[in-house]
Amino acid sequence: MHQISKEMQSCIEECLSCYRICLGTAMTHCLETGGKHVEPKHFRLMHACAEICRTAAHFMLLNSPHHKHICRECAEICQECAIDCERLGDMHECVTACRRCAESCRKMAG
Repeated sequence: MHQISKEMQSCIEECLSCYRICLGTAMTHCLETGGKHVEPKHFRLMHACAEICRTAAHFMLLNSPHHKHICRECAEICQECAIDCERLGDMHECVTACRRCAESCRKMAG
């Protein structure tokens, strides 16, 4: 039986954490704060980030060779999300989760 490497397991955990934090932050902090936090471009980006993180974790759990492509895209979207959340401010947990996930996914993308 082929086991998932420690590096991949770590990336799965970072992706699932980022998924949880991005979606949770969008649905609570951003919706309740309003203003720039719910502008379509930012709100869509947060949802796209959450979804690509969930998808990347899923592909790694499947042990699909396609996970590298998904992880490359995930790293790009997470980086973009981190920059945008930092720009808005008061979203430190999301910024940190996105940066950690982006770094982990870049390694998995090889």
